[in-house]
Amino acid sequence: MTDNTARVDYQTDPSRYKHWKLSFDGAIATLAMDVDEDGGLRPGYKLKLNSYDLGVDIELHDALNRIRFEHPEVRTVIVTSLKERIFCSGANIFMLGLSSHGWKVNFCKFTNETRNGIEDSSRHGGLKFVAALNGACAGGGYELALACDDIVLVDDRSSSVSLPEVPLLGVLPGTGGLTRVTDKRRVRHDLADIFCTTNEGVRGQRALDWRLVDAIAKPAQFAQVVHERALKLAALSDRPAAAKGVALVPLHRRIEADAIRYEHVQVGIDRGRRTATFTVKAPTTTQPTDVAGIEAAGAAWWPMQMARELDDAILEMRTNEPDVGTWLLKTEGDAQAVLACDAALRAHRDHWFVREVTGLLRRTLARLDVSSRSLFALIEPGSCFAGTLAELAFAADRIYMLALPADAARAPRLHLSELNFGTYPMVNGQSRLARRFYEEEAPLAAARAAIGQALGADQALALGLVTSAPDDIDWGDEVRLAIEERAAMSPDALTGLEANLRFAGRETMETRIFGRLSAWQNWIFQRPNAVGEKGALKVYGKGDKAVFDLNRV
Repeated sequence: MTDNTARVDYQTDPSRYKHWKLSFDGAIATLAMDVDEDGGLRPGYKLKLNSYDLGVDIELHDALNRIRFEHPEVRTVIVTSLKERIFCSGANIFMLGLSSHGWKVNFCKFTNETRNGIEDSSRHGGLKFVAALNGACAGGGYELALACDDIVLVDDRSSSVSLPEVPLLGVLPGTGGLTRVTDKRRVRHDLADIFCTTNEGVRGQRALDWRLVDAIAKPAQFAQVVHERALKLAALSDRPAAAKGVALVPLHRRIEADAIRYEHVQVGIDRGRRTATFTVKAPTTTQPTDVAGIEAAGAAWWPMQMARELDDAILEMRTNEPDVGTWLLKTEGDAQAVLACDAALRAHRDHWFVREVTGLLRRTLARLDVSSRSLFALIEPGSCFAGTLAELAFAADRIYMLALPADAARAPRLHLSELNFGTYPMVNGQSRLARRFYEEEAPLAAARAAIGQALGADQALALGLVTSAPDDIDWGDEVRLAIEERAAMSPDALTGLEANLRFAGRETMETRIFGRLSAWQNWIFQRPNAVGEKGALKVYGKGDKAVFDLNRV
């Protein structure tokens, strides 16, 4: 299997689902896994036992957004299976064995982000999740359950939870299992060691005693126990019972040989320089400022449509254009129009729809942060790096701002809003400005005092908000050389460098999943013990025994 056999499309809808069934009953939605074993995204493997590939998770990502936006009455989501005696056996092993290293990494990253999104909605959006394990739950299936607020396991003497990747496959749980077992569920580390080095998993009362699940129930009482626990979680939520949902209409997108075009986002690809220029446009029409107008605009409300387009563009470029290593971030349009939308987002932040749009923006910007691409922001005449769109610049590894002291009318400006100070935290829980200044009070206070000002290059440089502010004589050469130098460096080394520098200081469960766990997993995925001729991933299911190099590295 190669990464370029076919373009991956992240857009779907329930009418096209092959692997999930969605149903609704008042405050409770049921998201049932029923994987079509012949519905793999790529040829060469069957998705048996509710095992999954990227296509299954693309549908899960879409289904979660449908619940968030189209069904505000839902307060709890029950995640379960429609197959007897099996919840989910995890990522499809034959798919992993056939895949290139890059495909495996992208697959794990998107799956991580989807599970993090479940926790994000529980933390910020009032949407709670119950994993109803009606059968065996292994590997990535248990990692999906771990992302939920509550785990109920059927106590039928055979169903178990397990993370068998180390003994069975010679790799690690790839989507946060090791980290959530300890950091989230507080499983004692010696018990976690036993759990993660056995094939057969843990059942019934022992799973409950070890904190691997929150409840167990005999088969006859299982559905009732799950429903009662879902209702209990629903009582903790403030999602509205009577609000009208917002339909997620299909995005209008045109994919060309060297460009992806949406209404508010455009991506231009320069394959010779290995760069992609993301241009995000401000609204060009008057946007509503009151709740009634925002509700009427629905998915066409600029903050929401822009976020959906940007999210899709990031995923498109990450998966389908792996050779394009430097992303140039630009904006275009009226900064005041962006700031007006920021004001509406802030004024109505407690309204369910506005809160969900804010969550979509937060998760989209976080997806940008963890993308293994060099990010350079270019602030030029006509730019509108203001408030929410300024977050694009603060996510970048470098920010270049053109200084035009002799042409004040054309000189670009940078605008801050209240939303730059905590509304869109990174996966480490920090705002991008707090990360930028290591949470030091003086520079943060100076930046906050600049809210409402149109900052020129010199002011932005003095406040530490940009990296460099060359004038129009030096601009072309400085930016060109920076891009060319970047393109000449090792992409592998740059990925490690950027991840370390972007997430300095504070650490969270999410940064441990993306950083420490992902780094080890990526390394292990390339080792002969996993993917060599006799590696565990290669010989799985073939009747051969893995042969390990017993040296510790």
